[in-house]
Amino acid sequence: MTRAVLLDIEGTTTSISFVFNVLFPYAAANIPRYLATHTDAETEAACVVVLADATPEERILGGRDAVVAVVRRQMAGDVKAGGLKQLQGLVWKHGYESGAIRGQVYADVPEMLRAWKAAGREAAIYSSGSRLAQELLFRHSEGGDLTPLLAGYYDTTSGPKREASSYRTIADAWKKRVDEIVFCTDQPGEAEAARGAGMPVIILMRPGNAPLPANLPFEIHADLRKV
Repeated sequence: MTRAVLLDIEGTTTSISFVFNVLFPYAAANIPRYLATHTDAETEAACVVVLADATPEERILGGRDAVVAVVRRQMAGDVKAGGLKQLQGLVWKHGYESGAIRGQVYADVPEMLRAWKAAGREAAIYSSGSRLAQELLFRHSEGGDLTPLLAGYYDTTSGPKREASSYRTIADAWKKRVDEIVFCTDQPGEAEAARGAGMPVIILMRPGNAPLPANLPFEIHADLRKV
């Protein structure tokens, strides 16, 4: 049995519909209001990063209007930009803490996180969302505060999810061998990258996930109970 479990979020621990129908719309609707009422250092730093990607036309708008324009363009194009992720995380933090949103997880997630913890198996998250966004989802989840059951959070600062080197980087940071970690994801491209690093892989086929190609060389399960 592998010692540790590395979990994707979207389509693995959490439904794709929650991400696209709850989190993204909440951020899009609330970023302008948030920017109008928050001038703290963390928000200002995120705005600086966002503006680094502004077009000349967006820069002409100036100030927070320019930030909003960049964010709307990036979200419409599903751009995985660092500044956007930072700002989304701050807006979601406000939403989670106010009770406006709660983190959706599948029923087997709290169950298995507790079971792994009891068995001495560590679990961590690897998602394209920021580490702040990851932690918030599990801290304010429908299953309660799950953060005591997680050993860490990794995002694309460890590398792209479809590159084998990213999984070696995570294993090094986690102080484990790659073959001591099993990666759970719904994405065959991510599974291939993890396997290329020497990491065992399980693909999750959750309700609402995209159909999988035939004859994939991976274990495929409906939930986490066989991990």
